[in-house]
Amino acid sequence: MLTLLTLYSTIIPISLYVSIETIKFIQSSQFINKDLNMYHAESNTPASARTSNLNEELGQVEYIFSDKTGTLTRNLMEFFKCSIGGEMYGTGMTEIEMGVAERKGIKVQEAKTSTNSLREKGFNFDDVRLMQGAWRHEPNHDACKEYFRCLAICHTVLPEGEETPEKIRYQAASPDEAALVLAAKNFGFFFYRRTPTMIYVRESHVEKMGKTQDVSYEILNVLEFNSTRKRQSVVCRYPDGRLVLYCKGADTVIYERLGTGNDDLNKVTRVHLEQFGSAGLRTLCLAYRDLAPDLYESWNEKFITAKSSLRDREKRLDEVAELIEKELILIGATAIEDKLQEGVPNCIQTLSRAGIKIWVLTGDKIETAINIAYACNLLNNEMKQFIISSETDAIREVEERGDQTEIARFMKEEVKKQLKQFLDEAPQYFCSPSGPKLALVIDGKCLMYALEPSLRIMLLTLSLNCSSVVCCRVSPLQKAQVTSLVKKGARKITLSIGDGANDVSMIQAAHIGIGISGLEGMQAVMASDFAIAQFRFLEDLLLVHGRWSYIRLCKVVMYFFYKNLAFTLTQFWFTFGTGFSGQRFYDDWFQSLYNVIFTALPVVIVGLFDQDISSSLSKKYPELYKEGVRNMFFNRRIVAIWACFAVYQSLVFFYFVSLSSSTSRDSDGKMFGLWDVSTMAFTCVVVTVNLRLLMMCNSITRWHYISVGGSIIVWFVFIFVYSGIMTRFDRNDNMFWVIYVLMSTSYFYITLLLVPVAALLGDFLYLGVQRWFFPYDYQIVQESHKDDADSINTPDSQETKEHLTPDEARSNAISQLPKEVSKHSGFAFDSPGYESFFATQFGKYVPPKAWDVARRASMKSKSKPK
Repeated sequence: MLTLLTLYSTIIPISLYVSIETIKFIQSSQFINKDLNMYHAESNTPASARTSNLNEELGQVEYIFSDKTGTLTRNLMEFFKCSIGGEMYGTGMTEIEMGVAERKGIKVQEAKTSTNSLREKGFNFDDVRLMQGAWRHEPNHDACKEYFRCLAICHTVLPEGEETPEKIRYQAASPDEAALVLAAKNFGFFFYRRTPTMIYVRESHVEKMGKTQDVSYEILNVLEFNSTRKRQSVVCRYPDGRLVLYCKGADTVIYERLGTGNDDLNKVTRVHLEQFGSAGLRTLCLAYRDLAPDLYESWNEKFITAKSSLRDREKRLDEVAELIEKELILIGATAIEDKLQEGVPNCIQTLSRAGIKIWVLTGDKIETAINIAYACNLLNNEMKQFIISSETDAIREVEERGDQTEIARFMKEEVKKQLKQFLDEAPQYFCSPSGPKLALVIDGKCLMYALEPSLRIMLLTLSLNCSSVVCCRVSPLQKAQVTSLVKKGARKITLSIGDGANDVSMIQAAHIGIGISGLEGMQAVMASDFAIAQFRFLEDLLLVHGRWSYIRLCKVVMYFFYKNLAFTLTQFWFTFGTGFSGQRFYDDWFQSLYNVIFTALPVVIVGLFDQDISSSLSKKYPELYKEGVRNMFFNRRIVAIWACFAVYQSLVFFYFVSLSSSTSRDSDGKMFGLWDVSTMAFTCVVVTVNLRLLMMCNSITRWHYISVGGSIIVWFVFIFVYSGIMTRFDRNDNMFWVIYVLMSTSYFYITLLLVPVAALLGDFLYLGVQRWFFPYDYQIVQESHKDDADSINTPDSQETKEHLTPDEARSNAISQLPKEVSKHSGFAFDSPGYESFFATQFGKYVPPKAWDVARRASMKSKSKPK
């Protein structure tokens, strides 16, 4: 038994691991990293595969979790509008507003900017009521003064360069902060110097126009921003001794800490915030509080104690901050525009057609997130939207009472009720064939309760039935929780993409992490599996490289399984004639070198260069990506088919060779012995499995011919040397002169011709019938584009090459895939007219008719005019 187990051990392809790792490494380092279609010329950033273990999973992604700022948008913040003392300032329309107007059928003309407006990177504000010092004449000029001072003081920005408005540069932790400080400078509050305890601002708010004065503010405490607090505060002392706390942060946290009174201002500002959110603008609220010296001194003692603590320091600082960040007076709100990246809407639309569901997880307001989703083609008017929001009148009434226990209980019940309502409502849209797609929008407060164990299943069930999901006001922890929920609950391949440190947990929670090398550092890139410069490059990464890698590796694994099974089963059939005595059929060197040399290189070439369709067609027909999502090329049916042909071929190898050899004689008239028969059978195995590899290729290049022909030649060189020279000094060796004896007979040549033909006949008939009557979608595309010049390979994007220097273009061109391909592209049948496939391109379903396909395939194709 142990002997037989040793003989059959070749069925386990040990070399498969080495071959796959080699293929993946070359795919990552040569194909993904050097793809000019994923090269961002503006930032001189190519794509980077930081791992080679996930190439095939790029072709099976079903859920994408994306951040918004810096991922879908450019992360180039510009101060656009503002609300001060209940008055809204700023003209012009954002991209989102224009998109909303277009959806409503309203023609929009771009607003003309005033002649006195200033333009600076980070400042795109235009309103004559505030510019050039005109704010002094506004009824709320005191509020304007506090507003501008808050922008100039409440931050952690560092100035660089000359202390002049024209030449100074600001280094900020985030683009938002830099934009706000730039806005203060353009409004006449120029922050120009900073020390550990002082901030210097040149203010132009004195009575006489054109006069300025330098004011120094002593910074007593800085309560830093983090993802939990969602706000930043600064305690400063004016030159006259006034103590003020300035605070800026998300509207949800600022409104919770406002004092009584000023209800009218708060309501008007909330309306302005909603309008800013509807325009796709990023909003922050500004507030302040005058502090009494006694109150500050007592609080500062607690702050110093918390800051010097060694255990739970961050938690204690947050608790101390809560003691002073209350009873605030609202000043106004800022509205910053962050435009979409180039190609994002088209990319999302293409990925949606590919069957990929995209979730956007953002910290923005719900109105902002919805309008950004519309601008990105993530949402449209034809979708049925399920919105779960905490911004309802009922929830606000409970929040105004201030009882945290009651708020938590009430919100959980509301979330549960809405989830149940939407789950009951969703099936009716599935029943109708032309029903709308579903979309879920949920904010961070509701998501906190929806992620609890009692409601998690309801949330997962509803969200998995939605084509798009938008989560607003979410923290980094919630991003990771949502990603893990789908990863573990749906058991589908998930991908997360982000650009900042707050996206690291989400990137690490998914199967595949994509980092965008943007303006927020390299934390996301360092934590990712793949790094790209723009969101639109996902199209090439998934639909082209991911899909190719999946199909290639499926072929590699199935081919290894097939060739080892066919080879090992010939030994198995031999044991029936030997009484299961453990007699080996093949020489030991044959078994040892079968996977390592004689069949090793061709399968690696297939894993590197095989292409069913070109990259341009892969993006033109994104529905082909669904084949990978459904795992159509690596399932039990495919394994069974390869196993059946391996069994059939092994029977042909053994019985055809052994039975025919019993009636054949060598040149001396002697019968062939065991080693003659086994050498003949092994020769047929090597030739057949290498030829079978050519039959499974969609594109055949010179590398295929070299590898297949070279493997067969290497076998003959080896057997000539082994049976002639290596055994020359041992005449009793089993393999002495075997190949020379065989090749001296006509039996060898007839068998070498007939056995591969008989073994591959079944494969040939199956492939023909399958392609004729039951074609895959990619085969339909092959047939419809078989006469196109770029049906196999396409030249690199000329647009990208224009940005390269001649040396860069030359070096990148050398590193690309070989452009020479054989005319034998593997398109065996001419089958025009696949209505069922092309109907899906227009969102319609037509059942495929096998007989119609066969009828059309049998028609004589019309030659096209040259």
